[in-house]
Amino acid sequence: MFIDRALESIVEEVSNTYPVLLVTGPRQIGKTTLLEHVSKSNRNYVTLDDPMARQLAKDEPALFLQRYTPPITIDEIQYAPELLPYIKIYVDKHKRMGDFWLTGSQMFQMMKGVRESLAGRVGIIPMQGLSLSEINGLPNTPYKADINSMMDRLKIAKKMSLTDIYTLIHKGSMPALHQNNQNIERYYASYVDTYIHRDIRDLTQVADEMQFQRFLTACAARTSQMVNYSDLAKDVGISSPTAKHWLSLLVSSGLVVLIEPYFNNALKRIIKAPNMYFMDTGLCAYLTRWTTSDSLEISAMSGAFFETFVVSEIIKSYLNSGKRPPIYYYRDSDQREIDLIIEENGNLHPIEIKKSAHPREKSGRHFSVLNKVDAHVSKGTIICMSNDLMPISNNTWAVPVWLI
Repeated sequence: MFIDRALESIVEEVSNTYPVLLVTGPRQIGKTTLLEHVSKSNRNYVTLDDPMARQLAKDEPALFLQRYTPPITIDEIQYAPELLPYIKIYVDKHKRMGDFWLTGSQMFQMMKGVRESLAGRVGIIPMQGLSLSEINGLPNTPYKADINSMMDRLKIAKKMSLTDIYTLIHKGSMPALHQNNQNIERYYASYVDTYIHRDIRDLTQVADEMQFQRFLTACAARTSQMVNYSDLAKDVGISSPTAKHWLSLLVSSGLVVLIEPYFNNALKRIIKAPNMYFMDTGLCAYLTRWTTSDSLEISAMSGAFFETFVVSEIIKSYLNSGKRPPIYYYRDSDQREIDLIIEENGNLHPIEIKKSAHPREKSGRHFSVLNKVDAHVSKGTIICMSNDLMPISNNTWAVPVWLI
């Protein structure tokens, strides 16, 4: 069963604007399926997972483009960056929009090659797993504190219970788990093995795979927390520079996102370390050994997973609209904290994330710190397990998590 993806219209738009389209993101999130679904022309296809095709692309890139002629979709382009200069030569000569559709993991080396070889010629579309809107068949809209828009969305949104939400958090956002009745633990075990042995070993030359897996698990245990490289390094038995490098690999492969602190000259004593979140809560649950959604929901990490889920959904709401997520967080040395701040067009939208079904007015008590900033501060929202969209003060609304 194919689940319609919000990025379909963005793919068409970018393909009509650039000669090269590149969809990046983690493995198995549906990049190739998306392009196959959107493609309506007689487009060739080749995957560089095929050893023969990969060898030809690496050793004889000019012959590769004679064998696989555009318009073409080339899967897993990160395995043959040698192709990129030849793609540049081809598109400069023929000047046709949408000739090359590429997919690949957003590894640092590959993206550096793309930006150097295809600058001005490539439209890059970051992609993640299924969003809540896609799963529930709702239109995608970037999350904003627009109460009128939320009221309209309330009419079509599917209400979800706490059990529904944690079942989804535990399952995660991989399309295969929503399209087929697969064993979740077995699926993620295979996923981690593929990620570490293919992407990490082959593309980044990490020497100790077992140690890297321990690092991956240590990061999962810290989802929704502030990054502390020294603590990570100590837990895994590596140096702080190695921990920083390995975390950059997780970020560049799309598995982890770092939310930077909001900075403004009017705000003093802010803490400058980023917050870390896994983009797929199912993978995070597997790595931290939560085998059922019920045990996760009552665990000490229940709130961290709820926050991780909300942050990933807000990020996906922007990515699926073809936009960069303009999100930050705030924390200062006086322990005042705002989970997320959306900054757009000079407006600040403060957000708190609470698992509670009945958040109180004090939940948004730290929003007032933004009054010092020379910017318009919109209504604050508390994303929670409320049954309805409700005001809890003059400037703060409770927003059900299934409405985002």
